[in-house]
Amino acid sequence: MRTRKDYLLGSTIAAGAAAVSMAMLIPATAVAQDADAETAQVEEIVVVGSRIRRDNYNAPSPTQVVTREEATLQGFASTTEALQSTAITGGTSQVNSSYGGYVTNGGPGANTIGLRGMGPSRTLVLLNGRRVSPAGSRGSVGSADLNVLPTSMIDRVDVLRDGASSVYGSDAVAGVVNIQTRKNFEGLTFEAQMNSPLEANGNGGSTRLSLTAGARGDRWRASGSIERYERDELTLGDRDFTRCQTDGFRFGNDYIDPLTGQSKCYPITTTGSNGSSINSIGTGSLAGIGAAGVPDIAYANGVTFNRWRPNSAITSGVIGFEGVGGSYINPNDPTKNIALDVNIRDTFDERMLNESLISPVDITTLYGEAGYQLNALGNAEVYGEFLFNNRKSKQTNYRQLALDYAKGSALIPDNLAWSTFSKDQGLNKGADVGVRAFIGFGNDVATQDQNFVRGVTGLKGDFFIPEWRYDMSVSYSRSRSEYTSQQFLTDRLSETLDVVEIAPGKFQCAQLASNPGCIAAPALSTDVIGGKLPKDWVDYVFRPVTGVTTFEEKIVSLGIDGPLFSLPAGEVMGFFGAEWRESEIDDTPGLDTQLGNTYNFSTSSITRGSDNVWEVFGELEVPLLRDAPLARELTLNGSFRYTDYDSYGDDTTYKIGLVYQPIAGVTFRGTYGTSFRAPALFEQFVGATTGYLSNTNDRCNNYGAPNVNPNRVANCASEGLPTDWQSTTSVEVITSGGADAGLAAETSTNMTVGLVLQPTLPQGWGDLAFAVDYYEIEVENGVSRTGASQILTRCYDSRPEDFINNTGFCALVSRNADDGQLVVNDSYVNLATDNVKGLDYTLRYRNDVGPGTAMFNLAVTQYTEISSKLFADDPLEDDKGMINNPEFTATADLSYAWNNWRVRYGVEWIQGTESYTYYEEDPATSIYDLAVDDYWLHNASVQYNNNEWTVTAGVRNLFNDNPPTISSGVYNRVGNAPLYSGYDYLGRTAFINLVKSF
Repeated sequence: MRTRKDYLLGSTIAAGAAAVSMAMLIPATAVAQDADAETAQVEEIVVVGSRIRRDNYNAPSPTQVVTREEATLQGFASTTEALQSTAITGGTSQVNSSYGGYVTNGGPGANTIGLRGMGPSRTLVLLNGRRVSPAGSRGSVGSADLNVLPTSMIDRVDVLRDGASSVYGSDAVAGVVNIQTRKNFEGLTFEAQMNSPLEANGNGGSTRLSLTAGARGDRWRASGSIERYERDELTLGDRDFTRCQTDGFRFGNDYIDPLTGQSKCYPITTTGSNGSSINSIGTGSLAGIGAAGVPDIAYANGVTFNRWRPNSAITSGVIGFEGVGGSYINPNDPTKNIALDVNIRDTFDERMLNESLISPVDITTLYGEAGYQLNALGNAEVYGEFLFNNRKSKQTNYRQLALDYAKGSALIPDNLAWSTFSKDQGLNKGADVGVRAFIGFGNDVATQDQNFVRGVTGLKGDFFIPEWRYDMSVSYSRSRSEYTSQQFLTDRLSETLDVVEIAPGKFQCAQLASNPGCIAAPALSTDVIGGKLPKDWVDYVFRPVTGVTTFEEKIVSLGIDGPLFSLPAGEVMGFFGAEWRESEIDDTPGLDTQLGNTYNFSTSSITRGSDNVWEVFGELEVPLLRDAPLARELTLNGSFRYTDYDSYGDDTTYKIGLVYQPIAGVTFRGTYGTSFRAPALFEQFVGATTGYLSNTNDRCNNYGAPNVNPNRVANCASEGLPTDWQSTTSVEVITSGGADAGLAAETSTNMTVGLVLQPTLPQGWGDLAFAVDYYEIEVENGVSRTGASQILTRCYDSRPEDFINNTGFCALVSRNADDGQLVVNDSYVNLATDNVKGLDYTLRYRNDVGPGTAMFNLAVTQYTEISSKLFADDPLEDDKGMINNPEFTATADLSYAWNNWRVRYGVEWIQGTESYTYYEEDPATSIYDLAVDDYWLHNASVQYNNNEWTVTAGVRNLFNDNPPTISSGVYNRVGNAPLYSGYDYLGRTAFINLVKSF
């Protein structure tokens, strides 16, 4: 029978709660428990952040522990969900499965973790103390994909939120996540979990099934697991806050649909496109009859139309079409025109609601580890680990097709033959475009099929020096991802639009002889404009394009550790080691993507490169004082690493830590160190990629409208653009690796200072512990991309003097003088400075109450600065308190355990944020909603355990709190909510977990 003593030692003290990130921020004794024993036995452990063996957790760096039991009580169906929770991340946004429609490092479907808000490239992920190599698709693969982790075999996760490059090497800038698997597992365990959202039409649920087995003999041990995880798709149509995405403007400034009298669903805004212009055509300008929504003042001032929507009731002007876009003369200034609101057009298609809000995934994982005692080479054990993971993920998107019919083409009906829309845009073999059809094509699907393999073999035992041990290992990891997207092929579209009429109303490709199988494009008609397209033609021009990404990493490491000599306060312990790593990336996009043959889609070049590094390192722990007056303990820890990269040369890093306990119950701790991060392979070698954003992303579109940022008005005017400017060209975005441009390695400093209070309370009052830690991370030459949309906003809303002088973000933006096209350079650069500063507060209280034990945990994260600047002479811009960057977040839980039962209630809190100050908007008058209220999540669960089986059931997001909403055009949104991993998009979700042991 499991006793309460076992429970306290095994779960409470050494574990803490995943939800509140409590354990090990407060020191505690590490224990190993035998489920059948009445007592616990102290064992030597290695705490993340140090390589020295010790018998307690009193390390100088704040460390957090997440156990499988606590993750289960919270309803997390996978390790990924637990690691990306607010408790671990402190409220900083993470790339999860809601980012499928965005360009992210690792590609769609990858889930990553970045501690302290510094991104996944600055957080090192370990499995049993060894690196987990990157995995993902497309060229920007440089971080571990959390989906590869073997959830069913994980015993706990140690999280170090402190720099540790001198201990672990490059990437450990903001912290380290070390996943520890179950050791010495014996028996057979079946586990099943189901999470079922209750507010999402039955969609978005997940299931996980696993089988774990282990056995051991006198000289051998072996254990492993097989598991299957499936998550269903959640679409935009499944949740209220995504079903009708509106402008979200204040004071009645939304575009009101004249047909419904309500805010228009999925409109097109002047600062960012939410909907798409569909079911319409573009022509030359001509007078005609306008649609509902065209104001009377337009007719009185010579309105002409260049966008039309089919309407069979129109029998004059352009017969069969009503005007939905154009301009009229400004009555106050006849030299200028006023553009009609773009939202008179159709911008919403029901099929948009089929887009993925949370993308579906199927994951299969196999894991095994084994060891054999040789009884030789210092009682050595030869050991090995093997991990195989397959991830199949997909994302459903919505596609607009802008189809250009050449001037004079037989496919254009007679009533539109007069039109000349533009010069050739690439589909008409040099001929002018007569009519452009803006077609709501419908949904397309992108898929990823990723295999990840990792093997480790090693030898560890007693060194020839007494009390010293050695551990040497070799590991090899490889990920291979096939990624496929459906694309319109430019060359095929061009050939199908070049036709000859072979019979009345029947057409064939003019160059059929040289293009066998070519299917003539459909003649322009109401059905075609409305998206009803011939299947044979779609099958010919809309083809799957597949690329392949591989990433390989080889590691050889050696370490020895043991006592060096004795001091009056204790033994001086040391660890010394060396490591060699070689990494190689190869991303080969589909040939059509490489050749720029994907119509209105990004082009990509091959990403190919490799790097290797040699490192030697050491760590010392020196007990300076023990059991002295005002010095129960004073321990110094120091580490040093020499690093020599083939690409970036050599450097050294160090870290100094101190633990001081003047009296019982009071501990001071602190660290200071340096870190070095060579740019990831994709940051060095990613192939030049040219992508395009919609023309609606031009920040100068209709900048003369009311309530536009005054800086933007001045900056757009300085370019000589009219106030009713409407861009007709896409925004070109150029991304490339930085190796050829002199991209440098980034360096950083880390500091933490903490206080831990563990007062001895009167008998019966329980146990109380409190800790507060202040941290600073300052990165120089930080490697990053800003994002094209952000660059445009920050440039055009910057001070006019900065804009004119092309400083700051404006140095990355140019405008073509001929056609007004914007070009944004969003390549990898060295940011001058990137700072994060803040405090962590943790509180834990435990007491015996009645027949059981009650425990309360509270953890608060406060950011005092989240600042960066692009160039050395730029001012620091602090994002603290802005949307998606809360100043405060907190988690708390209260649990009670008695006999075989445990109940738990948890709360997560994200402080409200606002961005009015940054964008210099007056919150009293701004039309933008740039503030969100505090966000709360409640969850409750109950668990019963009788040793042979355990059942846990509960509800996440108990009160079904929806994410807050903001206006469009400033931040990326999901429906009307910010795109932010701290918010729950699923809604109230019931979960049940069953574990059966044999």
